[in-house]
Amino acid sequence: MTGLLSSVVGAFVEAWSELRVNKLRVLLSLVGVAVAVAALTAVVGLGSLAEQSTRESSEKSGGRPATYTVSAYTTGAGVLDPALVDREFRSTMSRYDVTWASEALYTTRSVQLPGGLTDVSAQIVDPEYGEMHRVALAEGSWFVDGDERRMAPAVVVNEALWEQLGRPPVSSHPTLQLRGADSATGVVVGVTAALYEGEGPAIFLLPSDELDLVPVSQGGYPESPQYEMWLPPGSGDELSAMVQGNLAAALGDDVQVDVSRTDYAAYAGDTDPFLPIKLTITGVGVLVLLLGGLGLVNIALVTVRQRIREIGVRRSFGATAPRVFFSVMLESVAGTVVAGVVGVMVAVLVVQNGTVQGFIAQGAVDDLPAFPITAALIGLGSATVIGAVAGLLPALVAVRVKVIDAIRY
Repeated sequence: MTGLLSSVVGAFVEAWSELRVNKLRVLLSLVGVAVAVAALTAVVGLGSLAEQSTRESSEKSGGRPATYTVSAYTTGAGVLDPALVDREFRSTMSRYDVTWASEALYTTRSVQLPGGLTDVSAQIVDPEYGEMHRVALAEGSWFVDGDERRMAPAVVVNEALWEQLGRPPVSSHPTLQLRGADSATGVVVGVTAALYEGEGPAIFLLPSDELDLVPVSQGGYPESPQYEMWLPPGSGDELSAMVQGNLAAALGDDVQVDVSRTDYAAYAGDTDPFLPIKLTITGVGVLVLLLGGLGLVNIALVTVRQRIREIGVRRSFGATAPRVFFSVMLESVAGTVVAGVVGVMVAVLVVQNGTVQGFIAQGAVDDLPAFPITAALIGLGSATVIGAVAGLLPALVAVRVKVIDAIRY
């Protein structure tokens, strides 16, 4: 055991000494590896940021995993009472201790704008909706508990409508005239960031007994409100089935209750929805690293051929074939590890740069991920592996050197 340990340590010492002797040659051979490792690590790191951006964009539209939509409608000639549905839904959420649940009713409202009376898209939601859908705000704040008790309804508008209002400071408590049979003056408390270019004017309102917020169907009857609930992914299907059964029993035989999952993960099944992105990133990184490794192999082979006389002399003094093999291979490994460390440091500086993050995320990431440790480990591991592989062929050439070769060269 002691002999083996001393051989390994000796091989490392010899490899490091050789690196110090051939500084310029080593530097030239490892520049490509350092660049390749930096590229691979940066690609993995930026891929993590791009994945987070895609995930958050999906969550803003469909909700976080696992978000379920709940709706109800009559199957007979009866008329569904929206107030009854609302009461039973909230009672069921309390019974099953579902914290994140919200009404999610789409309708329209007429608002008084400087250019005249305009119909805009309106969505009736609870304060929990903001967290469930990662609602990003450009100004002001989202709804909070207690806003429903305001004397004037709290209103959150999007940037398109805010522009038409003249971009008044939210801190000045600007008002918005809601027109109709139940006209009211709403107070703008926040402005949501635009989700896409060309987005039309829209508002968010809280459920209210004073405002008639339930849209009417073509038959003249009020449509059933819709709700969303954010459940634990592991037990979401089971819990949603229990909610569906409970609501169906409470609303009667003439009412059909539908519960469906709407977040992005629902369409992926058991597969990773980001697998194509990950495979693309991995493929590009491996290709870059292989190109760097090929350059290292060529330079290492040239270096060994120039050292045939030296290796032959070492063999004449008793250096064994394994000792020569590992010392030559470890030269590549030691050098690529150092190059890997430098490459990872460069990649961290690039990925953590605010300008780069802004370009990749395009302002769509609220929770910027930290530099992934896996990317650093992949970079260092790849540098070590490519060093071992690149040093394998030169090491085999070195082992074949005979004592007589030292005389020839």
